[in-house]
Amino acid sequence: MKTTLTINGMSCEHCVAHVKKAIEEVPGVVSALVNLKDENALIEHGDSVSLEALKGAVSEAGYEAV
Repeated sequence: MKTTLTINGMSCEHCVAHVKKAIEEVPGVVSALVNLKDENALIEHGDSVSLEALKGAVSEAGYEAV
């Protein structure tokens, strides 16, 4: 499955790396492509991964996922 989240609060490539790491640590996530310019993350994951888990990981990292 693929999910796109809008990420608020990123201002640099360090932020991108932090968000990418947080998302990829969610069990079942295959990959995350985080884009600073577009302020989003394209996430490839298994069926067992919930939207709430993805948003929670971003929130725990200090950013807002919409």
